[in-house]
Parts: sequence; structure tokens; C-alpha cells
Amino acid sequence: MSTSESSTTSAGTSAEGRERLDKLWARGRDFLGTEYAILGGAMSWVSERNLVAALSNAGGFGVIACGSMTPDLLDAEITATKAMTDKPFGVNLITMHPLLDDLIDICAKHQVSHVVLAGGIPPGGAIARIKEFGAKVICFAPALVLAKKLVRSGCDALVVEGAEAGGHIGPISTSVLVQEILPHVTDVPVFVAGGIGRGETIASYLQMGASGVQLGTRFVCATESIAHENFKKAFIRGASRDAVTSVQIDPRFPVIPVRALKNAATEQFMKTQQDVINRFQDGKIDMKEAQLEIEHFWAGALRRAVIDGDVESGSIMAGQSVGMVKKEQPVAEIMAELVEQAAAYLEGM
Repeated sequence: MSTSESSTTSAGTSAEGRERLDKLWARGRDFLGTEYAILGGAMSWVSERNLVAALSNAGGFGVIACGSMTPDLLDAEITATKAMTDKPFGVNLITMHPLLDDLIDICAKHQVSHVVLAGGIPPGGAIARIKEFGAKVICFAPALVLAKKLVRSGCDALVVEGAEAGGHIGPISTSVLVQEILPHVTDVPVFVAGGIGRGETIASYLQMGASGVQLGTRFVCATESIAHENFKKAFIRGASRDAVTSVQIDPRFPVIPVRALKNAATEQFMKTQQDVINRFQDGKIDMKEAQLEIEHFWAGALRRAVIDGDVESGSIMAGQSVGMVKKEQPVAEIMAELVEQAAAYLEGM
């Protein structure tokens, strides 16, 4: 078909490219109940009512980051989000939360359509309890063996997230994980996450068999995001190589890998680890005290950066796709760009 013969959509993409895109992510769209099979990554302090509602209203699927919220706080957040959108959205619950059962009850109270379980293998009965009130359960699969186990346990969909992502990460890159998992897990929809910043990449993962994608970093600088101006400026200035993982300097004192932009706190964390280890070796503190001191270094650091704007001593969690965040934009504009890029890529093929 020639350019003159090809019709285009209102967004400027060719109708043929958009048709191909819709076919590729039809399973993900049906599962989420959305126009686009794009999940918003659940980012603590960022993925709250404003960003979540904006994502859903723009055709994607917003996800509330429950994080360390109490049941009452989650109750209020869901209520507020429902007042801002009548589109589907989900709730991300951390499996290690001490009040996980109570948080599930709050989701049931609101008849939340999708619950994302993150932070580890769901405890016994959690998946079943969520499915009892009719919600779909989405889990993270860091390896093929775990992906298969989660599907057997009743999980309705998976997110395959690579090490390029921001925040807490695993050791394997997205490109390797999708090759290991997508060909072998076809019973449930699989969404790919980690390092995705453009629509061409979305289309390529869909062609490999993904049902959709999850993006977090790309939406941090959305106009609707409540992240502090300093936090957004750090993202806009940041290059992909600036999003580094926290380093563990002694195996006796485990450090959960977190990807964030380098700042003064990054250097101070290294010095703190060494100081704590030295005091342990000198017999001034015991092993447990040393481990807790290292573990608590980042306590409150993400809030300091996101909400208070302290981007020097706070934690600027960001994925490597941060280099593709160039300006503050409305969510709908970001979404339209991603869809246009994906459709144009497919049209070109």
C-alpha cells in the first residue's frame, strides 16, 4: 500500500500499524480491560491516586503502590482513586507486609479487579484469598522455574522484570529473561518490564509473545505525578549510565540490590558499610547490630527524595530507561507517543 493510499489514525499513526499493534496485545488488553496493554509500574510515593488515575484515564492500567501503607491508608487511597477514574486499575501489595491479609480484605471491600503481588513468592493462601472475591492475580517471575510454579499456584498473569528496572531488582537482564520465559509460559498473559522507554521496544516484545508491558520510570516525570520538582529534574538530567545498583561489599552483610541514580547518598552508603564492618571486626558491635545498621541506612530515603525533594541524601530510584526521559509531559501525551512509535515500527515491517 502506498503512503497516499494508507489511512491514518487521529494520533498520526497508520491504521495498518495500529491494527497490527491491537492484534499483538489483544490478550493483554482483554485481561486488563484497557485500550492499551500498558501497566504502570508500582513506585512507592509516586504511584498514588493522581498518577494511577491519569494512567487509567489515558487508556493504560494504573497500579497503586501500597508499599508500607496501613490498611486504613490503602482504603483511603483506593477510594480517592475511584473518585478520579471509572477505568480499571490495580493495587500492588508487598508479600512481606505484616498485614497482608488485612490489605487483601481492603481490596475485597472495594472489589479491586486486579491485585499485583510483589516482593517475593506469595505466602500460602494469598492467591486463593484474592481470587475468592473475583480479582485477577498478577505475580512477578524472576526465573522460568518460578514462573511455572506461580502459574500452577493459580496466578492469572505474570510480570517478567529485568535488572534494567528501577528500585529493587533481580540479577538477570530483561532481554535474557524474556527469551527464557516467553517461549515456555503460554497459559497466562505475560507482561515484560525493565528498561522499556519507547514504543518500538514494546512492539518487539509483543512480537516475541508478550501480552503487554509494564513501565515505571517513563511516567515519573508525568505532569500528573506528585514527585517533587527536584526529583523530576534529576530524572530529566540523568543518563542511562547514572542509574546504578547498590553495591554489597561484604557477603556477611547482605544488601538487596536497588537501582537508583548516583548521588551523595550512594557514596555515603559505601562508606557506612565499611565503617559498620570495621566496628564489627573491632568487636564494638555484634553481627545483628551491624546488619540492621546497614539495612536501615536507606530507611525513609525514597520519601525524602520523592516528596521532600532531597535528591542528595534521598534515594532516586530509577530504571536505566531514565536516559529517555527528556521532559515533563502529561500521561496522555506519553502514552500517545509510545503507541505511535509501536505502530510506526510495525507499519515499517
